[in-house]
Amino acid sequence: DVQLQASGGGLVQAGGSLRLSCAVPGFTGDDYSIGWFRQAPGKEREGISCFSNKPRTTYYVDSVKGRFTISSGSAKNTVYLQMNSLKAEDTAVYYCAFEYPSTLCLEVEAQEYDYWGQGTQVTVSS
Repeated sequence: DVQLQASGGGLVQAGGSLRLSCAVPGFTGDDYSIGWFRQAPGKEREGISCFSNKPRTTYYVDSVKGRFTISSGSAKNTVYLQMNSLKAEDTAVYYCAFEYPSTLCLEVEAQEYDYWGQGTQVTVSS
């Protein structure tokens, strides 16, 4: 059974950084994708970044490009989302999602992912 473990949210001042992690310990393959989504109060869920392992592909939505970096970790099947230069508008519940085999990761669409982790709150104070 595929289960995701998302962590790393918290409270940070504007301009600060946080690193979110998404681990899939029950999956031992290497052909997968992980997407990050966020949902702010009163807004629709937004796909912001994805990582595909085969082939190695990353994607960022314009609002986070240049500030966020998605990467794989040393632990197998763990993906990180490094968030720098955080803004108040980044405040949201962040979710990671998992799919195998990998998606094209040309954009981040919720319907491409079958497995979802619990959300982690990111709050950026201005």
